[in-house]
Amino acid sequence: MTSTPADGGSDDEAGSFEILLAWSETTLVVAPHQTALEVLIAAGLPVEPGCQTGGCGMCATEYVEGDVIHKDGCLTAADRVRYFCPCVSRARGRIVLPA
Repeated sequence: MTSTPADGGSDDEAGSFEILLAWSETTLVVAPHQTALEVLIAAGLPVEPGCQTGGCGMCATEYVEGDVIHKDGCLTAADRVRYFCPCVSRARGRIVLPA
């Protein structure tokens, strides 16, 4: 999985967002000072942290809905349609992880 780095930043990246776990209908909140990876691990999800800089893709997590702000440098454009790297990527509003 290789790609070009994600687009530049925006004001939306600084805000909090939600992750809905479809299988349990649990909503997790990612605060501006947190990464989605930190929140997923704290919730007990089996996510491999890898490099934690968006370079390796080890933490790539499937999502089925949402407006992800991709900040990784490892996922292809095709990968980004279904996966995000929670170590560096954020979202506008809410993203949904599949059941």
